[in-house]
Amino acid sequence: MTEVLVRVEGLSKFFPLTRGLFRESREFIHAVEDVSFAIAPGESLGLVGESGSGKTTTGKLLVRLLDPTAGHIYLRSNGSEVDIATLRGKDLKAFRRRVQMIFQDPYESLNPRLTIFDTIAEPLMVQGIGNVLEREEMVAEMLVLVGLTPPSSFMFRFPHELSGGQRQRVAIARALVVGPTFVVADEPTSMLDVSIRTGIMYLMQDLAQRLGVTYLYITHDLAVARYMCQRIAVMYLGKIVEQAETEELLQHPQHPYTRALISAVPIPDPRIKRQAIEIKGSIPTPINPPPRCRFYDRCPIADAFCEQNDHPPLRDVGGGHYVACYKA
Repeated sequence: MTEVLVRVEGLSKFFPLTRGLFRESREFIHAVEDVSFAIAPGESLGLVGESGSGKTTTGKLLVRLLDPTAGHIYLRSNGSEVDIATLRGKDLKAFRRRVQMIFQDPYESLNPRLTIFDTIAEPLMVQGIGNVLEREEMVAEMLVLVGLTPPSSFMFRFPHELSGGQRQRVAIARALVVGPTFVVADEPTSMLDVSIRTGIMYLMQDLAQRLGVTYLYITHDLAVARYMCQRIAVMYLGKIVEQAETEELLQHPQHPYTRALISAVPIPDPRIKRQAIEIKGSIPTPINPPPRCRFYDRCPIADAFCEQNDHPPLRDVGGGHYVACYKA
């Protein structure tokens, strides 16, 4: 990767558990711990994992909806890297014009009291972009781009008058109207009917090419990640356990957790039977986890060495394929 737009180093987020009014908490939820990755301009990186793995928290850290406990988030701006983890005030406001987020649930992410015009125009008002007439023109252009035409028939309707797919198109328009270079998409199709998911994914790919947008695409669906992303990072209990180019990871998974995820994906051919990889139990608690491998309790190949040593670091096993496993 020669040029990098977003670079994350040692990113962590711990949430304290309250233990009383005058006592400091000694227990923390390790939602994200020591996560590192990089995304090139125009690339889509898929962040994959089951519920509770820390995907959404990572996304919120990257758009500064949450402040990190530790680590750095570098965004390339005007030829130099800026650590957005330290931004405050006017600098943070300017950063929000370059980085936006598309949320999972279009029924919750849109204010029911605002019209579609007010919803999409609000980021323009906050950033001081254009006058009323210019904003109306910009909103109309965005509605056309996201496939809500004619824009005059959508501008002054309310969210409850739209379908789920139309609401998500409005959410996409709201995120892109200020011209961001980087967008975090948090499972933007998981709340939609299967029949319209492909249309939304195609729209997001088309807009990425037209507008030069880079995505961090959060999903639990490997098929969606394969369609949307050039590279995939697999996350488990706050840690990235494997990272590679999409086809390389899907064809040659190295980590036992990745293998289990892939084995659970059904094959649309009744003549082919894939051997499912059984993993023990369910995802353990993220409260003060032991320093050993996060996957140890469920891993089918773990041994005493895995138990007695710290969580393995990501290492390159060839061709930019990184895996955090002592047995890989």
